[in-house]
Amino acid sequence: EPLPVQQAELYPAKRDDRFEYGRPETVRTDAASYTNFYEFASTKDCYRYVEPFQPTPWSFDVTGLCAKPTTFDLDDVYNQFQLSERAYRHRCVETWAMCVPWTGFPLKDLLAAVEPLPSARYVEFQTVNRPDEMPGIRYSASYPWPYTEGLTLAEATNELTFMATGIFGAPLPKQHGAPIRLVIPWKYGYKSIKSIVRINLTDN
Repeated sequence: EPLPVQQAELYPAKRDDRFEYGRPETVRTDAASYTNFYEFASTKDCYRYVEPFQPTPWSFDVTGLCAKPTTFDLDDVYNQFQLSERAYRHRCVETWAMCVPWTGFPLKDLLAAVEPLPSARYVEFQTVNRPDEMPGIRYSASYPWPYTEGLTLAEATNELTFMATGIFGAPLPKQHGAPIRLVIPWKYGYKSIKSIVRINLTDN
């Protein structure tokens, strides 16, 4: 299926040569068929359950302790932030890993656009919560969805912390956290929250 014109112009993005794996790249089909995304399934074959999920249109809110709270849609992201490709190692706490090329932009650029207040110390992230489209939510009703994660502001503004919109030179597949997710290469994968709908700056 052809990409929309705008996305077709963006992928693949220019590789940032500062970031390299130092080991072989993971095979694309292996990376696509072995993922954790508990909103869809507790097994690694999440790709089998993602068909009902609709990642477009999409927007996410940046709220809290910032001078310019903003709602960004995908066009805003593509127009305001320069995409590049980075080769990152991805490590899971379950002792598996992969090396894949992510496309996106530094989270610090997004935060700079909303101007964090001096009192902001932490950044909270929230995943979309759509039980009708995400069967794992229905099957794990006791979990307090939506899934949230957090970073210190210093971690969030680290040059390595990346907002990814693509992988392997194309927009993110659903099982990888379409249409926008976090990638933090020095932390375990569960911190790299997927399908983000809210980013909130807080003081606690």
